Amino acid sequence: MDIRLLRTFLTVVEHRAFGRAALALAMTQPALTKQIQALETQVGGRLFHRGRHGATLTDLGAILLPEAEDLVRRADTLAVRMNRMASGEIGRLSVGFGMSSIELAPRAVAAFRRRYPDVGIVLDDMSSHAQLERLATGELDVGFVRLPVGEKWERLSLRTDRLAIATAGDSLPENADEVAPWSAGRPFVALAQAKGPGLASQIERFRACFGVDTEVVQEAHDLQTVLALVAAGIGVAFVPVSADSIAPAQVMLRAVDHEAATWQIGAVWNRQARNPLTGNFVAVVREVAAWQDDRFPSDQDERRDLVN
Repeated sequence: MDIRLLRTFLTVVEHRAFGRAALALAMTQPALTKQIQALETQVGGRLFHRGRHGATLTDLGAILLPEAEDLVRRADTLAVRMNRMASGEIGRLSVGFGMSSIELAPRAVAAFRRRYPDVGIVLDDMSSHAQLERLATGELDVGFVRLPVGEKWERLSLRTDRLAIATAGDSLPENADEVAPWSAGRPFVALAQAKGPGLASQIERFRACFGVDTEVVQEAHDLQTVLALVAAGIGVAFVPVSADSIAPAQVMLRAVDHEAATWQIGAVWNRQARNPLTGNFVAVVREVAAWQDDRFPSDQDERRDLVN
């Protein structure tokens, strides 16, 4: 049923006269009469009695009135909702993040929720490889991944992360060249390669560059557990320096200042993305990242760069 005709019908009901209704709708009375006649054809009978005292509803018109009011109200609600969806104010957004964005991604989601409280957000922890796979299938809208990525992706470079040595009460090497002899004979805790293939590759690159030999005595399936095992004295570990935000108080992180221990983190999304929320979320990420640049890396005592 034509919503436009129902609106005309409701306007006549409100004003109780065809002439006044036509003025309210900024149309001629003959045009309004044609619309009412078209609606009467659709419903199969007369809707108004017309006389010297204006227009009054017939029995059929009285039956139509609550249904018309409901349909028009629902149509208006749908129009508002669709406009908000098109402008990225409501809907659903799926976001992925990894170890190097363990602080940035949740902060971005929190800021986005404050600005767009009617958006439902799903935030999942997964490797960069898994995020890119889900971006390709449309299961993910935005991912926080290691850069570089392929040209098919839109990207926003956010910050630099790097390897750090995590230890609890153990002495630390004074420069990067001392990492190899320092590591010899020490037990290491490591994140399982399947859970962090990017981190594993970065550690291997650094080890190959400096001839570092590590003996892994315990693997874990998440970074928090790696740090908890370090805190418990099981061993030392190579972790992203960004893990400082989740490290137990007794764990000390010292960043490794070398090209082989450094990588870029960025927000990535499909350039063909149809979800209007994506652009709004990326804009918030840009703002949050700019704010974090003023405080990262921090000057906390437990995070001190190794010298080349």
